[in-house]
Amino acid sequence: MAGSEQRRARIVDLVRRQGFVSIEALSQLFGVTPQTIRRDINTLCDQAILQRHHGGAALASSVENIAYPERQVLCIEEKRRIAALLARHIPDHASLFINIGTTTEEVAKALLRHQGLHVITNNLHVAALLAGKPDFQVIVAAGVVRARDRGIVGEAAIDLIRQFRVDYGVIGISGIDVEDGALLDFDYQEVRVAQAIIANSRQVYLAADHTKFGRNASVRLGSLEDIDALFTDALPPPSLLRCLERAEVALHVARTDERAG
Repeated sequence: MAGSEQRRARIVDLVRRQGFVSIEALSQLFGVTPQTIRRDINTLCDQAILQRHHGGAALASSVENIAYPERQVLCIEEKRRIAALLARHIPDHASLFINIGTTTEEVAKALLRHQGLHVITNNLHVAALLAGKPDFQVIVAAGVVRARDRGIVGEAAIDLIRQFRVDYGVIGISGIDVEDGALLDFDYQEVRVAQAIIANSRQVYLAADHTKFGRNASVRLGSLEDIDALFTDALPPPSLLRCLERAEVALHVARTDERAG
């Protein structure tokens, strides 16, 4: 398993430098069969890191995210482990923002055993998950509801978020540049809401699984200097580790046996 993971990491690095890699060239480079390379590429495409092309692969689109139903099941076990770990860093009776994303929805589920939380969210899925707890106070941002994922965006959402100053901001992301630590996403309106969350949180926790490391997206949300802690499921590549160290961001890596509770 370690060998295949290392090979896939090298494939991604080659694609970033060259723009496109062919199955034939990769087969010769690594000394494995074309079928093995196809499996590697299929795995990386399923994780939305690469995009299939005839005879090879290139970077996934930087302007269009994969569909919400696919993201709901992508790396679901990893997201649950991340969520369980992050939830343990949120005390009872805390106030927090939770933004749009399938990973933050898993965080919401992991918080259901908490007591007395005050949650402001622009994610209707999160609101529905938490509103049933009688000791929780849930406030939903106003604005435009996106049909594709029930996220709320727009000036009204930003205005409401700016009315609060909370203990924790819990955000997700579509990609993290491994060279400079830029936080990247696909939707400008969603990014503006996330920026408001960051600006009005005392502590900012970023929840992102390993497939977000080096993933390409066209809208810059901010940088690692904007967050206090990264919660993930695997050790980031060395260049990103250096960025985290320079930005003094705490790194929390969920164990394979991480469970909510």
